[in-house]
Amino acid sequence: MSELGEAVQAAIAEGRLGPRLWLYSNYHCNLSCSYCLTESSPGAERRQLDPAVMRQTVAEAVELGFEGVGITGGEPFLRPDLPEIAAELSVLLPVLVLTNATLFDGERIERLAPIRERDVTLQISLDAASAIANDPMRGPGNFERVIGAVPRLLEMGIGVRIATTLYGQSDAELDDVRELVAQLGVSPDDHVVRPTAARGRAIEAGLGEAAGMDELPAEATITVDGLFWSPFAPTMTGGRLDTDLLVSRQTQPLDAALQAFIGLVTEVPLAEATRFR
Repeated sequence: MSELGEAVQAAIAEGRLGPRLWLYSNYHCNLSCSYCLTESSPGAERRQLDPAVMRQTVAEAVELGFEGVGITGGEPFLRPDLPEIAAELSVLLPVLVLTNATLFDGERIERLAPIRERDVTLQISLDAASAIANDPMRGPGNFERVIGAVPRLLEMGIGVRIATTLYGQSDAELDDVRELVAQLGVSPDDHVVRPTAARGRAIEAGLGEAAGMDELPAEATITVDGLFWSPFAPTMTGGRLDTDLLVSRQTQPLDAALQAFIGLVTEVPLAEATRFR
């Protein structure tokens, strides 16, 4: 084990560094959510990580002691190659893919066959227990597609987590979401409820909680633009990349990129906002 690997493992053990390495697979999306951190939309520029870079980065992450890999975007499954990539990466580390699950209707769900019975979990966004409450923030038809997709995914042997983003829902409304999640067959342990981060488009919408380096737990995040402090960090505001939480423009090789990152992890006080994880 290298000196850097020992430092990574120690930081993970101390709770200073998230055990999962994050990859921003792409920035374009089929939705235009009002609180989107990256201003993703159907018209967003199609910037995406090269598959070879994703494979090499995760191989290096294994050697450094990371315990999992997260894939986010944009909507990752707009990439036709994403199911195969996720299946390949799952041989090295458990994979979590963040998705809106609106591309899984009809026969298109069969495109997910490569990740069946693999160590791949889909984290699906669901913010409310009805279309009337859910869809204004996320887009028409979102609710129906999600609640239709989740049971089918579980039947296929694909792991599912549900993520609920807070933007003012009452306790009663959150209880309704929890009840719906249970009805869909998802365990309460696989239901994540977290606040909106006041970054990206959420700022324009007047939503979210402060989310700087002192509030966000360190979770190494690789994008086409560099290495960021957190998956909440590589945001867009007014069409321009926010670089306040950019740690390094270098991402390859991973060990070189992480040198500065680990230095910051040991200097910055432990973030209290683990709710952002």
